[in-house]
Amino acid sequence: MSDFTLGGYMQKHQRAAAFGGSDGAAYSVAIYVEDEPDIRGLYGAALLFVRWSPSGDRPVGHVESETLAWGKTPQEAESRLEGLSLYDVKAALDEAIASATGSW
Repeated sequence: MSDFTLGGYMQKHQRAAAFGGSDGAAYSVAIYVEDEPDIRGLYGAALLFVRWSPSGDRPVGHVESETLAWGKTPQEAESRLEGLSLYDVKAALDEAIASATGSW
């Protein structure tokens, strides 16, 4: 897996990928997979972005993407998100920030 993908980056660097959000804050990303399948029997997966304090010493909030992938197993759903390019992950972050800002 290329280190330009989310999974490849995490595997190569042994840490979460980090991004600067469109709101000027720093974020790290994790993959979230539903505990139970939906009515179709599929597990949904989304990205969870943790917002860090300006000093970077503690989390101060988070935003989440929409469900971006589904799989017959939690591992399949997670694997699909691991294949996202880092550019697509950054776009999902900025979309999540825009959605959250609109709801405040």
